[in-house]
Amino acid sequence: MTATPPAAPSATPSVTSPSAPPETPPSTPPASAGPSPAPAPASAPAPRYDLPEPDASTRPYWDAAAEGHLLLRRCRACDRTHHYPREFCPHCWSEDVTWERASGRATLYTWSVVHRNDLPPFGTRVPYVAAVVDLAEGPRVMTEVVGCEESALAIGMELRVTFREEEGREAVAVFRP
Repeated sequence: MTATPPAAPSATPSVTSPSAPPETPPSTPPASAGPSPAPAPASAPAPRYDLPEPDASTRPYWDAAAEGHLLLRRCRACDRTHHYPREFCPHCWSEDVTWERASGRATLYTWSVVHRNDLPPFGTRVPYVAAVVDLAEGPRVMTEVVGCEESALAIGMELRVTFREEEGREAVAVFRP
């Protein structure tokens, strides 16, 4: 028995008969939709999506960033570094981790130029270079490359850490050639 191939889609749009009732959306949302979130009061500041909330375990990292230094965590059990800061080693699960100042050197692994981002405050920064870099100490981290034209970017290019600082906010590590 030979199978018949499916018919190709028609290039002409489907037409409903004049006697068919027009399609209307349901009058009530599905029960799983839940209530709509309340709008933020006009006086509330816009939420920020570029800064994490520091806590006791990450405070040394943010304090060092404010001084212009990048800190990493080093595991005393397996001697590997990791980043983002956490209280255990993601390689061997040891809790014997310590802070270590990074050299600030990195190599560009990959990047993408972002031309549209509606989340505050990214929309005011477009276009910007979202990147993944390999730190000299080993960890691969997501960051932003600043101070460089897109045409000058190249996989493997050497970068150095610098910090974006905003009044009343944590300093954030970014990289430049």
